[in-house]
Amino acid sequence: MNKLTGLGLTLSPYLFIEMMKLYMATCQYEKVPLVVMQMTRNKIPKYALSYNLWMDACAKASGVAAAEAVYREMLSDENAKVGWSTLSTLANIYVKAGLVEKAAAALKNAEAKLSTNNRFGYIFLMTQYTSLNSKDDVMRLWEASKAVGKRLSCANYMCILSCLVKLGDLVQAERVFMEWESNCQKYDVRVSNVLLGAYMRNGWVEKAESLYIRSLKKGGCPNYKTWEILMEGWVRSHKMVKAINAMKEGFAMLKDCRWRPSQGILVAIAEYFEKQGKLEDANNFIRDIQAMGLASSPIYKSLLRIHVSAKRPANDILEMMDKDKIEMDDEISTLVQASEIDSRNYS
Repeated sequence: MNKLTGLGLTLSPYLFIEMMKLYMATCQYEKVPLVVMQMTRNKIPKYALSYNLWMDACAKASGVAAAEAVYREMLSDENAKVGWSTLSTLANIYVKAGLVEKAAAALKNAEAKLSTNNRFGYIFLMTQYTSLNSKDDVMRLWEASKAVGKRLSCANYMCILSCLVKLGDLVQAERVFMEWESNCQKYDVRVSNVLLGAYMRNGWVEKAESLYIRSLKKGGCPNYKTWEILMEGWVRSHKMVKAINAMKEGFAMLKDCRWRPSQGILVAIAEYFEKQGKLEDANNFIRDIQAMGLASSPIYKSLLRIHVSAKRPANDILEMMDKDKIEMDDEISTLVQASEIDSRNYS
């Protein structure tokens, strides 16, 4: 930006907006007003997105009053049009500050500016009403969004399902899901994943398994998220064989995505191998997760305990731990010594 300015080139407002986005993304909120000052000096017009970013930055750096001051300045700027996105930004600032009444008022004003030709604004405001725990407003906007032209997309259904799940209304979520399922042209497993995750988090394992099988019969193709949900649910319900199979299916998809299972799930699987005395399975497991940079001290300790129990040397494990820079604490030192003694006695 400095080089461009130094060359005397005419810079568009969008270049300044990109700089503002960059400062927001790197949490340098105090630098956003400096960009605005530069725009003002160079007589660069400020559009709605400029004000939205400026408001958000001021709220994070200085509080609600600073954001409201920016909003008032926007109202007096004939180049900037206050639309639903600006009022939505203001509502989000109020929500984070715990100013529920102000947030609700801003959302009502935002609704009045929604387009009848684009559904995006409706979907966006629904998520904000969810944060206010206002199910009636969510459903009202959902029904209103159906009047907008174009077919409802899978992303639209994923949004309303996520809102209802967060609001704890799984009965209504199931109704909406059935509506989608009866009208969908192609079964998108991302939609069923929303409900699948809700079932597993609530401990409704049988309902989750039934939904999973149903999605397969209807042509759904499990993705990494499907396997993650099933794996975590099965671990919590102690169905470890199923969880391990789901983990393997998920690992097979890692070429196409950056998904990584949580440490809690990986430790639970390692401890299952330990309790069952499955040395070979445990060794294969540690190699798989080490290749992904997921091996940790608790997992290595579990593997060392299996080797001690089986009276097998742990040289390979020590090499892997050294490669992963695992700190040698007292427990690991004791386990290593025990494995060395047991392996000598065994030989």
